[in-house]
Amino acid sequence: MNKGPMNTRNKVAWVVFAVLAMGVGLYPLLYFFVDREFGLLASKSGALLSNGIWNTGFYGHILFGGLALMVGWVQFSKRIRNAHLGRHRNIGKLYVVSALISGVCGMYIAFYATGGTMAMFGFLGLGTVWLYTTLKAYLAVRNGDLKLHRAMMVYSYAACFAAVTLRLWLPMLTIAFGDFVTAYRLVAWLCWVPNMIFAFFWVRKGGLNLG
Repeated sequence: MNKGPMNTRNKVAWVVFAVLAMGVGLYPLLYFFVDREFGLLASKSGALLSNGIWNTGFYGHILFGGLALMVGWVQFSKRIRNAHLGRHRNIGKLYVVSALISGVCGMYIAFYATGGTMAMFGFLGLGTVWLYTTLKAYLAVRNGDLKLHRAMMVYSYAACFAAVTLRLWLPMLTIAFGDFVTAYRLVAWLCWVPNMIFAFFWVRKGGLNLG
């Protein structure tokens, strides 16, 4: 059976996956080089933007979330993992710490989400899932349960990848509804629920490695 086309598709998917993860992972750096009214901050009040605790939560979320996004994708390569097991473990620790910090910060700033209650609960749900699956993955590997560890890491990174899918959904929804706030309420759920459904079927069929 000729597996050439399938291998080519897998390689293309891997490259797209990596480029999106790295690109969006670096995106938070823009907040240090442009006016503070850039992006999501343009929808926030002056009082909130001057709140030190909120700022700590916001920057903690985007910076550590970006770091988790940039380092997490490489963990799904079986070839890289087998060749550099020590590096895999160190990157895994960095991912877990980054995910936990970003997740906690994200749940805090969710209470101030643009779009009100609907958006708030969407992002709280995302934060809960991300923290739970990340901790579950960490505890599983500590207990030597590699199968559970790999499955939970798929779910964890699917939650982390919401940073990418949010930026894919949001422009389309804003155009479709002609209103940013409506789009943001929907994207608070769409950025991660489909990811988790995909992760469920990916894990179920045993697709725990991407390269």
